[in-house]
Amino acid sequence: MKVIEYLQKAKDPLISFEIIPPDRGRSAEPIYRIVEELLEFKPPFIDVTSHAADASYVQQPDGSYIRKINRKRPGTIGLSAAIKYRYKIETVVHLLCSGFTREETEDALIELSYLGITNVMALRGDEHNYRKTVQPNRTVNPSAVNLVEQISRMNRGIFLDDELPADPTDFCIGVAGYPEKHAEAPSLAADIRFLQQKVDAGADYIVTQMVFDNRRYFEFVDRCRAAGITVPIIPGIKLLTARRQLNSLPRIFNISLPDALVQDVLAAENDAAVKEIGIAFARKQVEELLNARVPCIHFYVMQQATRVKQVLGSLGL
Repeated sequence: MKVIEYLQKAKDPLISFEIIPPDRGRSAEPIYRIVEELLEFKPPFIDVTSHAADASYVQQPDGSYIRKINRKRPGTIGLSAAIKYRYKIETVVHLLCSGFTREETEDALIELSYLGITNVMALRGDEHNYRKTVQPNRTVNPSAVNLVEQISRMNRGIFLDDELPADPTDFCIGVAGYPEKHAEAPSLAADIRFLQQKVDAGADYIVTQMVFDNRRYFEFVDRCRAAGITVPIIPGIKLLTARRQLNSLPRIFNISLPDALVQDVLAAENDAAVKEIGIAFARKQVEELLNARVPCIHFYVMQQATRVKQVLGSLGL
């Protein structure tokens, strides 16, 4: 079933999770164990992230360096299919503009359609120190709006080679929203206008960047509704589990942390205490979101489910 169908039919807020594929060359078994830990919360869907190729420089015996290009975490499609059919849970496959041509995107969407995977998340993706060389007969999607447009056209049976007959695909499209605005947006209002473009292009629902202050989420929803955006808006939640995240999360994700949380973490005696503070904070945050009847709460689990289980278990979910 599609994500939007789950959201429309749900009588209570849903719980969903986001995980990342294993490093290149590593087994998927640890990922399956994470999924198995989360089954008790009956997630209707699980997101599987995607990662573009990146460049690294490897020193040679003579002191010179060679540029090595690879994808650190390949396997998004294969892992998504394995989870879907092993655990009977819908998977949402992340698709990126960055590092992929429109032709590669079309091929990936065809593969997903063959596999019976009909939920995708359209993202621009982060810029890396490697920019893919595009051949003259190939093109790229410069932004998430363009990616949503490409998927929507395929849903209407319009492929890149429009001279060939093609059956329409049937993808449900999710996109990202930023309660504190995207790092490159000149203002929150401008960012919401761009989000409206993604919805107009065919996006079915929105998942927010991680948010630690529920007021920012509620205000963001109000501003989106005032701008005419009517699709479901799902809050993204991440647990703070280490003191170093006070610096890394704002730097990497362009978010802010509530001062009360910051002060508690700074006053913590050790790492174990920080984890307990993060769990207690998340529990209160999730409880407030559940009471507000949000459509779904999306946890950025990545590769650690233990703390998320403690939060949800403490709420009797």
